Amino acid sequence: MIDPRILRDSPDTLRESQRRRGEDAALVDRLVELDAARRARQAEYDAVRAEQKQLSKRIGPLQGAVKKDPGDAARASELEALMSEATALSERVKAADTAASTAAAAAEAAWLELSNVVDMRAPVGGEADFAVLEVQGTPRDFAGEGFTPRDHLELGEILGAIDVERGAKVSGSRFYYLTGVGALLELALLNMAVAQATRHGFIPVIPPVLVSPRAMEGTGFLGQAAENVYRVELDDMYLVGTAEVPLAGMHADEILPASALPIRYAGWSSCFRREAGSYGKDTRGIIRVHQFDKVEMFVFCRPEDAEAEHERILGWEREFIDALDIPYRVIDVATGDLGSSAARKFDIEAWIPTQGTYREVTSTSNTTEFQARRLGVRMREGDDVRPLATLNGTLCAMPRMIVAILENHQQADGSVVVPPALRPFLGREVLEPLVR
Repeated sequence: MIDPRILRDSPDTLRESQRRRGEDAALVDRLVELDAARRARQAEYDAVRAEQKQLSKRIGPLQGAVKKDPGDAARASELEALMSEATALSERVKAADTAASTAAAAAEAAWLELSNVVDMRAPVGGEADFAVLEVQGTPRDFAGEGFTPRDHLELGEILGAIDVERGAKVSGSRFYYLTGVGALLELALLNMAVAQATRHGFIPVIPPVLVSPRAMEGTGFLGQAAENVYRVELDDMYLVGTAEVPLAGMHADEILPASALPIRYAGWSSCFRREAGSYGKDTRGIIRVHQFDKVEMFVFCRPEDAEAEHERILGWEREFIDALDIPYRVIDVATGDLGSSAARKFDIEAWIPTQGTYREVTSTSNTTEFQARRLGVRMREGDDVRPLATLNGTLCAMPRMIVAILENHQQADGSVVVPPALRPFLGREVLEPLVR
């Protein structure tokens, strides 16, 4: 949710943000009307409720007097008139309360439709309109080395690491097994990621992956992203698509001391995505799947520190992929490709040799106060209590990082050289083809 003062003082800021996202700017006009109606109905309720309280103050002493002297006809008559007035006023209070509640609910529903205000420095446009901030590393010249690179699925089969056929047999398309060195590779990446995160002061967390509607809605995943969410209808619960959701919800309705900030968590979880609308995209292998594991960084901090924290998270993501010796580029994601919660997002895209292009392996978003306001997470500094900021960033999405490692470090015989930084966690220097 956005600070209501922006709507009242600078609605054009919200209209421009909506336009840059490619979303409906007329929603802002509707919100202006609904917010005004909510405040008017609330004022009407407050006024009639105050009138009711004043009337009660008059009735109380009069009731005592009549009880003390039942023969006082004048006071008894006055009390009867006031009681009649109180009955009518009670109905007005109920009606005003209902009107105020209805207006508040309508405004709240409209607020939930409005995406976060974009950072005006983000490039404007759709998925293809990102800005490249940096390119790091040089892709290998496989032709110069004298062989044609295999894709990750062929390498996975040679190594006995990836089995999509049996994954499809058991669960359907876009599911897979990691077996043998594939499973060991994921566990090694997990341990390497957690080791780096804890070294930088993150608190490791294994969160629940089934969450309430409020947690999902509070993080912005029941709006434009709802089509990709798995819902367990019988229990009205949701499977998370990222540990961002339960990590954000950890401190819902809490007031955190400003002195404790920033609070940084590194959550490992399985993630579930329906991948609706991606028919025909990346159907081969494990680049775009329905279930995968991921280590996610999540930060609660002061709003004024959020921009610097965003750069730090990006730096930690770069540190991880640099250690794996994978060529990559950093992009500033365009406004039309931001999630509803993000004001700005940076992606790291790894070079995938057999596709001849860069593919996203990590992202980090500054969601400013948007999620905190929805979830009721605030900070206390002296007597001041106000919303804080939240940020998230992927440290390691296992399948895509496995793809990047296999393809970039493969050898002509189908073996894969393990990056030196990963060797202490994997216990081997080379992944050897299975002898069949």
